[in-house]
Amino acid sequence: MYQYDQYDQNLVDTRVAEFRDQVERRLSGELSEDQFKPLRLMNGLYLQLHAYMLRVAIPYGTLDSRQMRMLGHIARNYDRGYGHFTTRQNLQFNWIKLEDTPDILAELATVEMHAIQTSGNCIRNISSDQFAGAAADEITDPRPWAELLRQWSSFHPEFSYLPRKFKIAVIAAKEDRAAMRLHDIGIEIVERDGAHGARVFVGGGMGRTPMIATEIAEFVPLSDLLSYLEACLRVYNRYGRRDNIYKARIKILVHEIGADEYRRQVEEEFVAVKALGIDPPAAEFERIKAFFAPPAFAGDAPDTLDRSDPDFAVWLDQNVKQHKQPGHAIATISLKPAGGIPGDASADQIDLMADLAQRYSFDELRVTHAQNIVLPHVRKADLYAVWQALHEAGLAEANLDLISDIIACPGLDYCSLANARSIPVAQKIAERFADLDRQRELGELKLKISGCINACGHHHAGHIGILGVDKKGLENYQLSFGGSGAEDVSLAKITGPGFSEDGVVDAVEKATDVYLAHREQGERFVDTYRRIGMEPFKEAIYGPA
Repeated sequence: MYQYDQYDQNLVDTRVAEFRDQVERRLSGELSEDQFKPLRLMNGLYLQLHAYMLRVAIPYGTLDSRQMRMLGHIARNYDRGYGHFTTRQNLQFNWIKLEDTPDILAELATVEMHAIQTSGNCIRNISSDQFAGAAADEITDPRPWAELLRQWSSFHPEFSYLPRKFKIAVIAAKEDRAAMRLHDIGIEIVERDGAHGARVFVGGGMGRTPMIATEIAEFVPLSDLLSYLEACLRVYNRYGRRDNIYKARIKILVHEIGADEYRRQVEEEFVAVKALGIDPPAAEFERIKAFFAPPAFAGDAPDTLDRSDPDFAVWLDQNVKQHKQPGHAIATISLKPAGGIPGDASADQIDLMADLAQRYSFDELRVTHAQNIVLPHVRKADLYAVWQALHEAGLAEANLDLISDIIACPGLDYCSLANARSIPVAQKIAERFADLDRQRELGELKLKISGCINACGHHHAGHIGILGVDKKGLENYQLSFGGSGAEDVSLAKITGPGFSEDGVVDAVEKATDVYLAHREQGERFVDTYRRIGMEPFKEAIYGPA
């Protein structure tokens, strides 16, 4: 994984010192909240319903054991003993005291971490495939390019005050594990005539007006990638709306002027940008790439597994994926225990995951956009020991991609923007479907919950999506079907009138009954829905028309 050089470290240390002064001036009353707000947001500090929330950046979801332990240390000493892993591959602390934030940021800086640009109208954390560098289906590791984009976008003077927040994802496999086309810019590294290039998609996003990104470029040589993205951002920065926060995202610009016109303007701008020479020399990219060299795998690692323990065998089937290196595997740690809060992990659990990474995964972990943790490089011979340690810590739930592997935002329990609670609904659904045999009978079923229209829980991309709304002062839950953030990307459609908290749980169960009654061999819930349409589901949920 990438390691800071002196410039990276000086940049982060300087920002910590700057923010310490700003906090002191806020606490003394020299700065008002209105004056302080844009300063704290650029340092990832939000004011939520009950306390400040600090969002820590985890670039492209990759971190090592010392960084993971630092997150556990902060949870234990500055929060209430836990952290919340997010859909942006970041981590949030929900109970932070303002006077502690400079010390927290200073401690993060000692392990090459920060909270810079995790908020504000700027380019946010660059996300990627959580299996990058390990996946058997990738054509290359996309993380060196994600790191290059992180360096390019950090404190970019032209893009620090965009019309609205901006999100970029980079993948290098046909299977999209990062919801790439639901980003402002999505990049898929592809191969053509023996050379690698980028398919560039622009204008995706969720929120109030969900859209799927449009392909703007079929193949951009990677040597031109920074210049091309700079051109994409320049066109947006020039013409994106600043008069209406609801129409400020790049997806609105692409929609309003049309993809062809946007593409024309980008290509015209690209000529001017390319002449500036901002693309890195090959030697600089090779320097970055060297940090992502494969671990020193044992070439003779046994490629067989003892599946005699039936509980371990279930975990293997559900949470362990194929690795590109024989004798090794990718293991996902579920942060979705039955009745738990999706994405939460205690300080002790965070420390344990750090220990397991150091001992069994070449000192590397990944955060997934589905709010789980990955050990990317585990010897197959070590999987049973890993599973046993996870089991003892309550982290061995074998539910990856099943109905209880729910994505959920913090909702009205924490967020000042939310209209309804997400966490209790997620807990009740997980408890309703707690029987693992029942979950496995249903198969892959992506269920996602948001507490407001901002869609931090990605409900638009759920096979089943739930949106919490305010209906005359009461929490109400809209139900949607048919979304996907994967390579078969689609947006979910609302079934009809909303439900109470308990009512939406019942409705989800009725929908799964319809699926089981109608599915054909090999179909997932979303496949059956696409084949038979909405009506059978609506009839089961609402009764005959």
